[in-house]
Amino acid sequence: MKINKHIHHIFLIIPMIVFIVGCNENPDRHLELGKWYAQKGLWNEAVLEFREVIRLSPANHKALTREQFQTLSNAHYHMAIVYTKKGWWDAALNEAKTCFDLQPTQNHYELLQLIQKRITLDALPAES
Repeated sequence: MKINKHIHHIFLIIPMIVFIVGCNENPDRHLELGKWYAQKGLWNEAVLEFREVIRLSPANHKALTREQFQTLSNAHYHMAIVYTKKGWWDAALNEAKTCFDLQPTQNHYELLQLIQKRITLDALPAES
């Protein structure tokens, strides 16, 4: 009976430890894991990791360090690319816009333009 009681306590403590450790996660780790999943073609897993980067980033962008800004921007950039692979062009466009707003670089601008062109082409009527 005492053994069952101890096992019960262990099963209560383990999830609490996992939760506490999970709260201190590093967004850079999730970014790298998301990029790895994307390289392997595991789109859904990549999206989850990129979303985790965004979730772990401070909501107040003024409080971000330069490195945090880059990490957040890269998460949106890579998520936009993954969304294009899934054919989710509107979602990709939203991510590309966010990425460009965070860091208006040439690469981010080009991605935004390519996605906008693709959406425009998809909107054209099909030729008979």
